Amino acid sequence: MTWIAAGSFAAWVWLLLGQGGFWRTGVRLPERAPAGGEDGDWPAVAVVVPARDEAEVLPVSLGSLLAQDYPGHAEIFLVDDGSTDGTGRIARELAARTHGLALTVSSPGEPEPGWTGKLWAVRHGIALARARRTPGPEYLLLTDADIAHAPDSLRELVGAARTAGLDLVSQMARLRVATAWERLIVPAFVYFFGQLYPFRWVNRADARTAAAAGGCVLLRDSAAVRAGVPESIRYAVIDDVALARAVKRSGGRIWLGLADRVDSVRPYPRLGELWRMVSRSAYAQLRHNPLLLVATVAGLAVVYLAPPVALLGGALYGSPGAALPGAAAWALMTGTYVPMLRYYAQPLWLAPLLPFTAALYLLMTVDSAVQHYRGRGAAWKGRTYPRPEQARTARSGRAGAAEEGAGP
Repeated sequence: MTWIAAGSFAAWVWLLLGQGGFWRTGVRLPERAPAGGEDGDWPAVAVVVPARDEAEVLPVSLGSLLAQDYPGHAEIFLVDDGSTDGTGRIARELAARTHGLALTVSSPGEPEPGWTGKLWAVRHGIALARARRTPGPEYLLLTDADIAHAPDSLRELVGAARTAGLDLVSQMARLRVATAWERLIVPAFVYFFGQLYPFRWVNRADARTAAAAGGCVLLRDSAAVRAGVPESIRYAVIDDVALARAVKRSGGRIWLGLADRVDSVRPYPRLGELWRMVSRSAYAQLRHNPLLLVATVAGLAVVYLAPPVALLGGALYGSPGAALPGAAAWALMTGTYVPMLRYYAQPLWLAPLLPFTAALYLLMTVDSAVQHYRGRGAAWKGRTYPRPEQARTARSGRAGAAEEGAGP
């Protein structure tokens, strides 16, 4: 236990000093200069909203988009992805009652083989936006149907993108934190995401790290064309990270930070709902690789679970060699979590509970792998997606069958 505790402490020293300052929460939207003056030449923007069974949250989220105070031309394309709860009807009724941005509601039908439902809907929305006017929009705002925007959100996003010369600007929406389970799990979700994809590394043009937060992505249309998206990432379950990688690899400049004007309005009041939110894509994040799964479980155990076990075990059995590095590692862990709790306006006594939360995430990750091998992995709103290579194989098989059927 002494060696494990020492290893955990060394890991936390490295995370504190060498992981891009992932624990700091000061990465916010860059300040903007007026884009052509407050009433000047602002670029055209198409807001694309993929929606599937979102009737519960749409009045707040879509209402906030319709009310955007944007000086240039902007219109909304809500793509109803096979909803059964009246999502499209509610969207039209909201637009009829609101004197704001123009809204088009459309449905692309069931996704073609090899596409996730969300990206199929995004593809349809982008095509509608490009066909609507000539020239097409300069920017695309890709935002989820459960995301609410402050009235100046679009103005600030576009201004920041133009001022800094960015091709992709993404904000990690402030998730809802109201229930006990949300307080325990949601801030940690953003904390772990930042640890995996340090925002400062993402925002460096010379760094390979790339990520985005799918709830709010402002994308330059020319960068989308250059990166071949969404077609080039049509298999991706974790589509936001795949999108950022495609844009950065094609030479685009990207930026990711925490939001002040963008909020998720989707409630996750019970543990089961939060569990499904995480587990549906956790194994996909590990590329469905059993060795990566084992390494991840071992890493979480050493980094997050070993410190309190070493401290308590060392104190109980009189082993200061285990207790002291365990206590130091736990203290570092707790200290790095405090800024995220402050960002979410949560009590700081939650910080020492991070090992318990990490244990839950470990179990969610294992459950994600179990569900995958049972054929229920990457499931969301009634759809289950195969791993990318399986989708490509199936697609190639259908293409080959079609060629044989068309032969002499």
